[in-house]
Amino acid sequence: MTQPPLTPNVLAGRQGAMVLNGAALSLAVIAASGSVYLSLGLGLKACPLCFYQRSFALAAVLVLAMQLSLEGLRSAHACLVSLPLAASGLGVAAFHVYLVQIGKLECPPALLGWGDGPLQSLAVFGALTLVCLAGACSARRTDGGGSLPAIVAALLLGAAAAWASIASAPSLPPAPTQPYDAVKQPFDMCRPPFRGA
Repeated sequence: MTQPPLTPNVLAGRQGAMVLNGAALSLAVIAASGSVYLSLGLGLKACPLCFYQRSFALAAVLVLAMQLSLEGLRSAHACLVSLPLAASGLGVAAFHVYLVQIGKLECPPALLGWGDGPLQSLAVFGALTLVCLAGACSARRTDGGGSLPAIVAALLLGAAAAWASIASAPSLPPAPTQPYDAVKQPFDMCRPPFRGA
């Protein structure tokens, strides 16, 4: 594929790609490091859905870092390549928040006490997905990057990976019949809530 001539529009588009690629990498690093810190720093245990979200965040960091190191910050492809990972994490996080909202799970408070881990994950994956989508769309206009079918395919791949992660996750344990023992069962992991008699 030949590179477009360096017109003012192309140069402006590449500057925009640099900003969006840097933002995407920053958000992916925040998602991954925040998830790891919940376990290593706060001593929380990741449930299977948490592990899927962490895996998508770590994969996005690796893909963005490699893509940027290979093609430089000007590349219009970095956001498109990481879009399926961002969308996958968003889908799993949305399902995790849904389980909390309908009362099937309760999750311990997360960083700075601002909600729980699934809610924070949903926020950062939502932002990451929007930035990657914006980067992929801007690449279409300026650098011969992602085409509309490629963007749609990336989102569909992300949705399929999210579905596969959710469908293959272990079943939730049954809700307890007795209140949790704070000593033997500390609130350090997502778990079914005790509903009472």
